[in-house]
Amino acid sequence: MSNEIFVAFATQKGGIGKSTITALAANYLHNVKGYNVAVVDCDAPQHSIYGLRERETKLIDESRYFKALACEHFRKLKRNAYPVIASDAVNALDDAEKLISGEAVKPDIVFFDMPGTLKSNGVVKTLSQMDYIFAPMSADRFVVESTLQFAAMFRNNLMTTGRSKTKGLYLFWTMVDGREKNGLYDVYEDVIADMGLSILSTRLPDSKKFRRDLSEERKSVFRSTIFPTEASLLKGSGIREFSEEICKIITGR
Repeated sequence: MSNEIFVAFATQKGGIGKSTITALAANYLHNVKGYNVAVVDCDAPQHSIYGLRERETKLIDESRYFKALACEHFRKLKRNAYPVIASDAVNALDDAEKLISGEAVKPDIVFFDMPGTLKSNGVVKTLSQMDYIFAPMSADRFVVESTLQFAAMFRNNLMTTGRSKTKGLYLFWTMVDGREKNGLYDVYEDVIADMGLSILSTRLPDSKKFRRDLSEERKSVFRSTIFPTEASLLKGSGIREFSEEICKIITGR
């Protein structure tokens, strides 16, 4: 395998915003932190991140305004948009290596957006080759139990036995409702600590802004694979704090 850092966002439950978080974290590390990033969208057949890139590219091609905006962005950034490829869990590693070998500027970090179930072919094998895995969960008993089951299984059967190259597996809260009592999360986190599992300190809120894509009608953007997230929209989203936290874990900086 290559020397790039392989990072996966994985969960056993769909509909928890995994693809959105992958896109936002990749965006932040590429556009703000200055890392060369690539994304392998393995979440077939929907390929949400790859589809988002295609829609944004089409919009830029057809709009003078967005074409000028993109040119100015790339001029300031002094690099192009990070590559996004569509794959699946079975072929993800091979496709990632082909992507890396074909890039003039090698990525520092390759993000893998995995399917929402471990039952999909190739998921466990691909996850075993990740350097770091981040598993999102919401404060729902079924989601928490499923995520803890996955994390314990992966750690006990793969990480501790040397069958995985994974250096760290971290859980994190997402879709946090501000009206929920913080004590609920504390109870869950006590259980997580007792299991010897790690959890990020950043909690991502449940916010409609996470679905704010680029469009002709709406010039400001939150979720994008090309343009940086609007600074005004970052406030209160937790994405800056979340991205900084995972960046420190995977790069040490």
